[in-house]
Amino acid sequence: MNEGHTAPRRIGISLGNIGALHDGLGEFALQIGSRIAAQAPAWREQHGIGFDFHLRDKLSGLFGDTVGYLPVTRWQRLRHVQPQPYALWHSLHQLNKTLPPQACGPRLVTVHDLNYLYGRSAFSTWRHQRRTQALMARSDHLVAISHYTAGDVRRHLHWTGPLEVIHNGARNLVGAPQRALPGIDPARPFLFHLSRMSASKNPQAIAGLAAAWPAMDFVLCGPPSDEAKALQAANQQANVRYVLGIDDAQKAWAYAHCTGFLFPSLTEGFGLPPIEAMHFGKPVFLARRTCLPEIGGDAASYFDDFDPATMRRVVEHGLRQAQQPGRSAAVQAHAAQFDWDRCAADYLALYRRLLGLAPATAPG
Repeated sequence: MNEGHTAPRRIGISLGNIGALHDGLGEFALQIGSRIAAQAPAWREQHGIGFDFHLRDKLSGLFGDTVGYLPVTRWQRLRHVQPQPYALWHSLHQLNKTLPPQACGPRLVTVHDLNYLYGRSAFSTWRHQRRTQALMARSDHLVAISHYTAGDVRRHLHWTGPLEVIHNGARNLVGAPQRALPGIDPARPFLFHLSRMSASKNPQAIAGLAAAWPAMDFVLCGPPSDEAKALQAANQQANVRYVLGIDDAQKAWAYAHCTGFLFPSLTEGFGLPPIEAMHFGKPVFLARRTCLPEIGGDAASYFDDFDPATMRRVVEHGLRQAQQPGRSAAVQAHAAQFDWDRCAADYLALYRRLLGLAPATAPG
């Protein structure tokens, strides 16, 4: 039944000032946005509701022609007016500095993490805390991407309003096109790490492990950031290779051919690469920090500290465990819980509830 004569007309989905899609926030925006855009014709037909994506000019058109586009401007940090009111405004991340439009309906925000609470200076923590609390003051409903993040929001922001957890998905690259990483011999065992290699990702612990384990090869990949280049320049061990700026085909190859995946990150709201590695049934090694035990569950092994000798023992034990019958299948089954289709469907179901629409009787 078409509910367009009673239902609100537009839903705004704000990417804010996201300018690239190669990090976790960009991946989230791309995966959720593309699935919402795919459902847009059905929502228009069934409810008379359209979707507009609020993003930077260079990303206009990213989600195709079934949705509209609104430009992000610097002035929207002070005052945001649109020609028509929005029935629902969803900011896809807590770093969005633009205001919701005036006179919009429920204001929804997805909170990925409060990582500024961990490892920053007192002034930086205060500044981020003040900015995030201002965001909370102009929000009506929150989603956290992990129970850990939800707990941080309750504890540190004193949020008492509606809050629910919707776990992210993670792409399954098994069966995707593959291209070998340059200079990496797949016949030699290697441990793989993928991140932007900032200090919070703790690649320095991997460098220490490599120095203490010369017989094992290590492959570190990520975007060609200044942090990654600095790490490479400072750590030139013979058993460590850095391959920066890899694409999806190279990523799939690395997951498929690695002996195990290392992710000793200190601060995470979710952690997509470990689940991507688990889709291949690979042994995954995580720091026992922030949300990672929640996401990795019993399918991962954990570093309780970053002493190189201790880390090596954890990895060696995990690699032996990986040889047990059924272990790889159990790891893959764990990864399958984190699905982008399910994640997007949960957001669309939340939109329905906030707008007072009947629950879906079919996907979307």
